[in-house]
Amino acid sequence: MYPSVAVSLRTLAAYRHIQSQCKTLCYLHDVPAYDVFLEILHRINQHLCQALKRDTVNWHMLNTCLACFYKLDDEPALDFEWLVSIDGNNSLKRWDLNDDDWEDEPTDTDHPGAFTCVNRWRNAGPDSCKKMFAIFQESGIFIASCCHRFVLLACDMIRSGELAKYLIAIINKLLTVYGKNGGCAYDIGCAFSKTLANSTLSPHARDLGFRMMVGAFHGHAHNQRCQLDWHPMYISGTGHTEGEGCEHIFSASNELACSTRHANRFHHHQAIEEHFAFWDANKYAALSNYLWTHYREALKSVRLLTAELETIKAELCLSNNDFPGFFDQECIYLDSLKQPAPRDRLSIHYVEMHDALKQARIQVNSSYAKLQHAEGLVAHCETLLSVDERWLIGGDEYKHFKEEATLGKYHTALDELEHLVVMRLFELSKLSLSGYKLRQQISKALQRHSDAIRNMINHYNIQAASLIPLRQKITWKDIAKYSFLGEFDLLHDSCTDIQDKDWARPAHPRKEIIRLNIEIRRLRTAIHDETIDMSAIINELLVANPLLAAELKHQWRSRVAINAVHTYRLDQIERLFGFSGISGIGTRLVNPAFSRPVNTNWC
Repeated sequence: MYPSVAVSLRTLAAYRHIQSQCKTLCYLHDVPAYDVFLEILHRINQHLCQALKRDTVNWHMLNTCLACFYKLDDEPALDFEWLVSIDGNNSLKRWDLNDDDWEDEPTDTDHPGAFTCVNRWRNAGPDSCKKMFAIFQESGIFIASCCHRFVLLACDMIRSGELAKYLIAIINKLLTVYGKNGGCAYDIGCAFSKTLANSTLSPHARDLGFRMMVGAFHGHAHNQRCQLDWHPMYISGTGHTEGEGCEHIFSASNELACSTRHANRFHHHQAIEEHFAFWDANKYAALSNYLWTHYREALKSVRLLTAELETIKAELCLSNNDFPGFFDQECIYLDSLKQPAPRDRLSIHYVEMHDALKQARIQVNSSYAKLQHAEGLVAHCETLLSVDERWLIGGDEYKHFKEEATLGKYHTALDELEHLVVMRLFELSKLSLSGYKLRQQISKALQRHSDAIRNMINHYNIQAASLIPLRQKITWKDIAKYSFLGEFDLLHDSCTDIQDKDWARPAHPRKEIIRLNIEIRRLRTAIHDETIDMSAIINELLVANPLLAAELKHQWRSRVAINAVHTYRLDQIERLFGFSGISGIGTRLVNPAFSRPVNTNWC
């Protein structure tokens, strides 16, 4: 062997953080230097994991996030022992290098029926509609992350969209490893809960107290009644958990698309695993700062909201026992806004046909066929309703259901307006993506949506003006201020004005501090335990394997620096005015899933 090109390990280590340039350098000279370098690191880490007793099956999941899973034996019980979010992303598609058939599979894009919260999400559609281009072997990835945004699980989506089988498989693994009292946020957790309930996993999930929910951002695009059951803001024990950790992860992993789209399967997985390894390392380095920021925000919220709540209670003569009743009242009210009883719907249809009959009679000379059709429909409705004498225009029954018919048109206009605003907000959220042409296309789409929204505002205001009493008109400025889409449902005031109802006021969770107190002590205990165990292992390896001990000491130095920052930040949190947690070191619970209670992901 007579090599003509040599690349030092230091160079490869430096370029490992900028993989695209490193791979270009290797491919330019047609040498697998980077693959060899990563294989060397992999084998070294295998030896380190064996020495550290970190080679058990579920060690990564049980030790990725110290704040979530380093449980202590004297900590208070939480409503949710673990919180995760799951989601799919199609940016990391991989071209099928062995398939030249570029014909796309036909999909049905028509979605008839009422516009509900579930219809807004493509991943809530039937599996037959979740086809990807035939030229892609892997159509994306599906991941699970904890509330501190560590990556827990990941799998490929093969020639499809977000099929239910990916969610079922990941949830099954989460339940197997983490056990009882878990919470999981998903874009359409409300709809998927039905799929889960009909699966073979349902008894296991129910016995373990597993709870689905929707993410905070996506949740506000669901209707208000759905939010009351599935949004984290209304679920006790979630604190300020947003349930959108996967979106943060995807915002960074999207950058891999250009380098993995045409890669082979090995390099596709290699790039993704390397990226997530660096991501988790960065999340660990920022973990104490995450806890510090959230603890300060929680203390500030408790201080300010407590004062506001006391003022509201004094002005409205309320007590703490009244607030759960407000929630129930809101649920009852929104349930009453569902479709009316069959007879009422038939009566509304009858009134509409009655009006059509009246108009047809006026134009009898030019639309005799229409008149006959309307008379037939009216007569048919009278038969179904057992109406002996035709209702008089202006009569009590006629007036009642005439108002219901007008109100139905008002609701239809309001739902369509809400639909357009949802689309507008999603286009706005994408404007931060890179690429000049992409931003231009999104800007044009946003302009089209804005024009459609203005037209729908005019249509809505016409319907609002036809009601008695008159409903509130909406302007473009009002639409621009809407950030919680559930507010649209509160405009469905068909019978009574609910704007002044106590339960229509926003609520705020207050359990964030309880969870943070536990997570802070977990992190401090984990750092303490890790330091003791690492020192003992290094001393053992200095005798048994000096070279491996030297590599472990080299990697441990960076970990010590990060832990020093964490310790400093945890000390700052404990000195905060209003800190209510337990200071000091705890004792970790004994878990049979792994043999040594050490937790890192730098190995």
